[in-house]
Amino acid sequence: MPVETVETHCPYCALQCGMALDSQSQITPLDFPTNRGGLCQKGWTAAELLGSGQRLTTPLVRERRSASFRPVDWDTALEVVSRGMRAAQNDHGPDAVAVFGGGGLTNEKAYQLGKFARTVLRTSSIDYNGRYCMSSAAAAANRAFGIDRGLPFPVIDLAATGAVLLMGGNVAETMPPFMQHLLAVRDRGGALIVADPRRTATVEAATSHLALTPGTDLELALGLLHIAVVDGYVDHRYVADRTAGFDDVWRVATQWWPERVERVTGVPVASQRAAVRALAAGREGRGAVVLTARGAEQHGNGTDTVTGLINLSLALGLPGRPRSGYGCLTGQGNGQGGREHGQKADQLPGYRKIDDPLAREHVAAVWGVHPSALPGPGPSAYELIERIGTGDGPRSLLVHGSNLAVSSPRSGRVVERLGSLDQLVVCDPFMSETAALADVVLPVTQWAEEEGTVTNLEGRVLRRRRAASPPPGVRTDLEVLSGLAARLGHETGFPSDPRAIFDELRRASAGGVADYSGITWERIDTEGGVFWPCRSEHGPGQARLFADGFPTPDGRARFVAVDAGPAAEDVDDEYPVYLTTGRIAQHYQSGTQTRRVPVLAAAASEPRVEMHPDLATSSGVRDGERVRLVSRRGSASGTARVTASIRPDTVFMPFHWGGEQAVNRVTNPALDPTSRMPEFKVCAVRIERESVDVRPHDVRAEFAWEGEMS
Repeated sequence: MPVETVETHCPYCALQCGMALDSQSQITPLDFPTNRGGLCQKGWTAAELLGSGQRLTTPLVRERRSASFRPVDWDTALEVVSRGMRAAQNDHGPDAVAVFGGGGLTNEKAYQLGKFARTVLRTSSIDYNGRYCMSSAAAAANRAFGIDRGLPFPVIDLAATGAVLLMGGNVAETMPPFMQHLLAVRDRGGALIVADPRRTATVEAATSHLALTPGTDLELALGLLHIAVVDGYVDHRYVADRTAGFDDVWRVATQWWPERVERVTGVPVASQRAAVRALAAGREGRGAVVLTARGAEQHGNGTDTVTGLINLSLALGLPGRPRSGYGCLTGQGNGQGGREHGQKADQLPGYRKIDDPLAREHVAAVWGVHPSALPGPGPSAYELIERIGTGDGPRSLLVHGSNLAVSSPRSGRVVERLGSLDQLVVCDPFMSETAALADVVLPVTQWAEEEGTVTNLEGRVLRRRRAASPPPGVRTDLEVLSGLAARLGHETGFPSDPRAIFDELRRASAGGVADYSGITWERIDTEGGVFWPCRSEHGPGQARLFADGFPTPDGRARFVAVDAGPAAEDVDDEYPVYLTTGRIAQHYQSGTQTRRVPVLAAAASEPRVEMHPDLATSSGVRDGERVRLVSRRGSASGTARVTASIRPDTVFMPFHWGGEQAVNRVTNPALDPTSRMPEFKVCAVRIERESVDVRPHDVRAEFAWEGEMS
């Protein structure tokens, strides 16, 4: 048979690299603006999951947690789920059923999940794993600029700029094709400055490394602003004409003189001054950009940290200038679109606030319900989990596109909370650690087996095209929601056709901050993606924001005064070492997908614990030896990797594994007061040598069920 090829996008990070997938499951990279013909090893191997022998292909049900799963037909499975939801709500009210979504779901799925929760279940208990990823940067951008779009300019603008400060990102491993845009800055004589406690692969390519102590990102941001003011780099005309609130910000920053910042952060005064000088020189030349990623954002003060860096960019006069500004590197594949259309606890489609009467009226009209029927804001992701098992907490939980037993902080506690549910339902292509805890597991399609749209880190809406048929017995998430809605009394309003859902999403988002009303599937196909906001089918999407003002009531950007304080948990005699976490090149998020790709699993079969030679010596640890990190919340096991690329007071461990190897058993659930983002990036631990061998985590060996899985 002839080989057919479909152009689509990678299923992993928010770069959404362009690729072609043929009917033989062969992948070819495309010359798409974000990746320019490049792919990372995860992208190259993405198609291997489509034919994986570990796919779930039939619904699985069990009557009690101690029993094995048994395969059932779809009608039986959906009836079990709907019956459990009705029982929970009849006994305990609407919020007794909760929904947990994911930043990898398509726009159509995210939209339909939010609509399902609020009109069928009428529950306020809905949030998603993007709360763990982008919420701090989103909150900071919204209050400063009046809009949250990861990059307010196309990614190709970066290559032409003159200076980039990247705070807390290791893109050489997390999104390798992105590096070509940063390397172009360096190769043209510009400055590439990276702030990170580790000497990562990204740092190796940089012109300058700010090796700060974990948890001191905000102090560094305040110090850089102090230098910008004192050394004369502030663009006073820009500040006067386009912003408000600078004086309040300066009153705080005046206390963070360079020598104090060096004592707190460990970054030398000379390096601080050089960084600000390079950004100012870039501004006067080709442009300058400040970027943040999870290293700066996943803190108990992450919103304020990002705000401090936005304040720096505003003081330098960057946002709205050509090839300049502030941007956030969105992490998950649809991390941008996933938070715009209703699966976030406090938002309705179009990035509308759920407690805004006009927003409620508009969306309710599209949904055909009265505004008063819509629930109000619900608890954030971790708070939702913490409420499970309490008097007014959820009794039934529906999970789409998330492995919260691995990705949540203090994950041992999370597993306990999940175990107290009356009903846990998980939709997943694979038996994830969360699915293995469930009462009902529903097998759903993967990225190349369905149609839909996603929105990448630039705010460019793209088409995810079907290139392969799913295994028999597998349904889409949209079909699952349609079937559940019908069984819960809503036989109309929940189609499974993604194009029909996108057309409704367009109407629901019209007039909102994230306005998709002018975007159609046909335009996406013709134009190679369309930027939002796009308010008319006859007008272009807005690729570059802020040139003519900010979407705030007075058109001005807001300086917001923030000050630094101690980390939620500092080191002490009992727990004397800082732990920071992150991703590595071979794996993605909780590893549910990538740990099942043989070549990736072989390259990184277990987590490594990076530590400095001095720390290894003082701890009595040898390279390659098994160690355990212990915090006040739990412990996690990995293999020591002794390297001079990390600070002597810090260890690093990636979070892609479950069981005893899950580093989130150790991390701190202290929440940012604004974004409700947990403190993933710094906590206090001690190092213990392992006395017994800990095998790599294998869900299939740990949990059993009756019948065939594939």
